[in-house]
Amino acid sequence: MATRFLLRTLALAGLAGLSIGCAEPADAVDGREVVFDSQSYFVVTVDTRREDIELFWRNPDTSEPFATIESLKAWTASKGRTLAFATNAGIYDRDFRPLGLYVEDGKAIVPLNLAHGNPRSGNFSLLPNGVFAVYDDGTAEVRSTDAFRASARKPRWATQSGPMLVVDGEVNTQFDNGSDSMKWRSGVCAKTAHDVVFVVSRAPVNFHAFARLFRDNLGCRDALFLDGTISQAWTPGDGYAGAPAFMTKPYAGMVAVFPKRR
Repeated sequence: MATRFLLRTLALAGLAGLSIGCAEPADAVDGREVVFDSQSYFVVTVDTRREDIELFWRNPDTSEPFATIESLKAWTASKGRTLAFATNAGIYDRDFRPLGLYVEDGKAIVPLNLAHGNPRSGNFSLLPNGVFAVYDDGTAEVRSTDAFRASARKPRWATQSGPMLVVDGEVNTQFDNGSDSMKWRSGVCAKTAHDVVFVVSRAPVNFHAFARLFRDNLGCRDALFLDGTISQAWTPGDGYAGAPAFMTKPYAGMVAVFPKRR
C-alpha cells in the first residue's frame, strides 16, 4: 500500500512538473522601467522571432473601431489569442482615421501621406515624419517617409506617424532641448530587424528629451513618435503605463503583440 501510494505521488509530481515546464509565461514581452535624465519611462522590447506584431483599427466582426485597448483585449480573448502587449499606433485626424499610411495584414487601408508642413496635421507636420513597418519575413524597421517610399517594400503591417525622433543616429534638428512643450509621449524603434522597442513616458517630457532616450539610452539609430497626451501601453503583468486614463481618447489603430502561434 505504502509503495503504491509513493509511486502514485511521484507520478503526479512528475506530471505537474511537466505541465509547469511546458507552460508559457504570462508575459511574453520584456517590459521594464527606465530612468533617463531624471525622467521615468516604461519600455517594452519585442523579439519578432518569438512574438507577432499586428495592427488593429476596426473590429472585423462589426466594422466598428476598437477605439480602446480594453475593447481589443476583450475581442482577442474571444478569439482565443493571448495579448502580450498593446499601445496606440500613431496620429489620426479629426474623423478618427489614421492620418498617414495604415496597413493591416498586407492591405493598405490608408495610403502614404506625402503632405509637407500642413499645420492642421499637428505633430505629423514636423518633418521628417516616418513609418513603422513589419514585413512578411517577420523583420521590422522604422524609416523616414521618404526613405520608406524609396525602398518600395510592401509591408504586412505598417503605421505612419511623426515626427521622426531620431534619424540616422541624430536627434531631429527641429527639436529644442529647452522646449517647455511637455507631454506624455509614445514612440517606437527597431534596434535590429527583429528587436522592436516601444516606449511610453511616465510623465510629460519634451521631444528632445524623448528623442535622446531612444538614441543615448536605448541605442536606436531611427525612432518614430507615435502620439502624445493620449498615449498608453498595456501588458498583462504591468497593466497600464503612460497618460492618465482621463486624458485618453478613442484610438484609430493600435499595435498588438502576441506570442507566435505554434
